[in-house]
Amino acid sequence: MSGGHAHDAAGHGAAGHGAAGHGADASTTRIAIAFGITAALLIAQVVGSILTGSLALLVDTVHMLTDVAGLGVALTAQWLLRRPPKGRRTWGLVRVEVLAAAAQAAALLVVALLVVVEGVRRLGEPTEVPGPLLLVFGIVGLAGNLVSLAVLAGGRGSSLNLRAAFLEVLNDAIGSVTVIAAAVAIWLWGFQQADLIASALVAALIVPRSVVLLRETGRILLEAAPEELDLDDVREHLMEIEHVVSVHDLHASTLGTGLHQLTAHVVVDQSCFADGHAPRVLDLLQECAAEHFPLKLEHATFQLEPPGHAEHEPHLHD
Repeated sequence: MSGGHAHDAAGHGAAGHGAAGHGADASTTRIAIAFGITAALLIAQVVGSILTGSLALLVDTVHMLTDVAGLGVALTAQWLLRRPPKGRRTWGLVRVEVLAAAAQAAALLVVALLVVVEGVRRLGEPTEVPGPLLLVFGIVGLAGNLVSLAVLAGGRGSSLNLRAAFLEVLNDAIGSVTVIAAAVAIWLWGFQQADLIASALVAALIVPRSVVLLRETGRILLEAAPEELDLDDVREHLMEIEHVVSVHDLHASTLGTGLHQLTAHVVVDQSCFADGHAPRVLDLLQECAAEHFPLKLEHATFQLEPPGHAEHEPHLHD
């Protein structure tokens, strides 16, 4: 016997639950606004990079190009997430947002590498950068970033997509600050090396955040158990339910933002199958999974087995 929470046909789709559909719409709007602002800033910074020849501004521009691409992917992912599951896609396209976040992080790491290569090249071929003009473009970039951050801030905890988008724009805002600082140093003191220092700082800021995001998306794609969930604790609480003898083949993974699944084989007393008590045990298992743990494991499937059944299973896990 196995079981899981019952959902209506629309329940798994992003638009199926009223609250979820509203949240998806809000997330899509936030990302769309940030995408428009960032795309406009990209055009301005391309012009600024050509006019000033600044490596710091060029790095910020390339970084912003990845922002635009990343936000575009995130926007597409939000649209795909709303498509209901059908055919072979039994979970719909919930993993698209995870792939989108991983792609953004990988792109940022490539940008950081390119910055290092270009910085080394410019050490031997220094470029004269006009401080005042660089300052103007730095201020314009920062102003746009701050507006985008304000738009994304309210929803950054609701999905990996929004979190990735927020980090992209935050990194870019910090990059704009370093560009402004370099511009001031060049304008007031003629310290041209400030441009190279600023570009190195931008690259240094990109790497750790990108690595963290790659690690988190990697855990999901490899179907590791969520960090917030202790499987030993799960097993212990399931074992406390009356008539439960043992639990094996216990697995947990994250499919997408707020969507976690748990599966387990649960051995119960032989009498439960004779006196009709098995459905009640199944209800208690579902209630435990959905209410007791930090993550709401609403997608939990339990296979109830009589003692000795595990001996007939070809693959047995803890």
